[in-house]
Amino acid sequence: MSSITHFFGQVFSPVFSAIAWLLAFLYGIVPNYAVAIVLLTIIIMGVLTPLTVKSTRSMMAMQKIQPEIKKLQQKYRGPENRQVLNEELMRLYREEGVNPLGGCLPMLLQTPFLIVLYEVIKGLSNTVANKAGQLVSDPRYIPHNSKMYDNLIHSGGHINSLGLDLSLRPFPISAHGSWVGALPFFGFVVAAVLLQYFQMAQINKRALAAGQKMPSQTQMMQRFLPIVFAYIYLVIPAAVVLYMIVSTIIRIITQDIMFRTGVSDPRRHGLAQAKGPVEIPGSAEEKPAATTPAKAPAKRPPTRGAAANPPKPNPRPQSHPRSRDKRKRKAR
Repeated sequence: MSSITHFFGQVFSPVFSAIAWLLAFLYGIVPNYAVAIVLLTIIIMGVLTPLTVKSTRSMMAMQKIQPEIKKLQQKYRGPENRQVLNEELMRLYREEGVNPLGGCLPMLLQTPFLIVLYEVIKGLSNTVANKAGQLVSDPRYIPHNSKMYDNLIHSGGHINSLGLDLSLRPFPISAHGSWVGALPFFGFVVAAVLLQYFQMAQINKRALAAGQKMPSQTQMMQRFLPIVFAYIYLVIPAAVVLYMIVSTIIRIITQDIMFRTGVSDPRRHGLAQAKGPVEIPGSAEEKPAATTPAKAPAKRPPTRGAAANPPKPNPRPQSHPRSRDKRKRKAR
């Protein structure tokens, strides 16, 4: 395992050094580890924002073709048609240019940056034993002439900010002295997970308001991914969890702006959901009877005989004044 880690460390070392250099540069402007991480997160999310917009549009397209997906699912029912159904679905995705996992793309894109930042933070708090057998700080990846490097050397590799050592993680509890000292680190994990669920609820609420239904694959990923990330947050330094908290907040704000400006409105992009019952080609005999009211039969044009004998007018009612006068004259 160590050999594999060493191999990937060598391959991606230029990427680690670039992120570490940028982090050290930001720390030189504002000498606070938490602030430097927040600024780094803003820059990374600025790069990822176009992908977030593309992912949202892909999700809208996926909602558009839901009626077609239902048609295929009803047409190719049963396990014997499973392979045909998958082939037809893949063909539909290709024709429409849709990625069924597009709605979860922003969260999946966080994984590479999460790994890179984890390695960088781990490198910042790296320690080695000197000749006397004492552990001393030996930061990796960051420039040796940076202010961050000097401060890490003097602090012994501790990333102290917000009254916490951001190089630590919730476990082991002994690293914090007590459960009370570990509570802020667990709070970071809870905040990160809740924000991810809130972001997904924001998307689902908007979809329901537009009369759309989230694909089942996307719903499954939305429930599953935060649980996976919750475990990851428990085993990585708090500085990396802080990055995830800030990035999720930025994504929530970005989505809200997209919703308010109409970028994600299906009706603006011709992606309104089809209305009415789903029809299955080639299965007209299985369709239920129509529930719409029957139309009145069209009136036939009048025949020649009808024109010669027009309908007689209704007689005047007995109470009409002329009828009373006529009865009086007859009585005389």
